[in-house]
Amino acid sequence: MAALLLALAVVSTGLYAGFLLVFRTGIMPALARLTDEEFVTVMRRINEYVPRPVFLLVFLGVVAFPAAALFVPVDGRTGTQKWLVLAGLVTAVANHLVTVGGNVPLNTALAASEEEGTPAAQARAAFEKRWNALHLVRTLLILASFGLLTASAVLSTTSAVS
Repeated sequence: MAALLLALAVVSTGLYAGFLLVFRTGIMPALARLTDEEFVTVMRRINEYVPRPVFLLVFLGVVAFPAAALFVPVDGRTGTQKWLVLAGLVTAVANHLVTVGGNVPLNTALAASEEEGTPAAQARAAFEKRWNALHLVRTLLILASFGLLTASAVLSTTSAVS
C-alpha cells in the first residue's frame, strides 16, 4: 500500500509540475505577446476553466498522496526515504500556500476587474508581473517536491531489489 501511495504521489506531483512548467515556459510567454485586452480576456477564461475536477484531483493529490505515503507504516523504509517524502510534502504544501495565498487572489482580482470595468491595461499591470513572480516560486517548489518524491521512490525500489 505504501509503494502505491508513493507512486501516486510521484505521478500527481509530476503531472502538476509539468502543468506549471508548461505554463511558465510556454503559455505565459505566448500570452505576454498579446495586447492588454487579449491578455486579460484569455487569462480570465483560463482562470475560469482550469479549476475543474481533474485538475482539482491532481492539485489535492499533490498533498494527500505524499501525506498518506508518509504515515502508512513501511517495513524497511530508511530514515532517508522518510525525510525525502517529508521534504516533498513540505515543498508541495509550500507550493499550495503560494497558490492559494498569492495566485488565486490575483486571479480573483482579475475576474473582478471585468465586472468593475477596469481598463485592460490597468488590470494587466496589477496582475501579470506579480502573478508570474509567484508562479515561478510555486513552479520551483513543485519541481523540488517532484524530485524529492522521485528520489524516495528510487531509493525504495533500490532497497527492495537489494
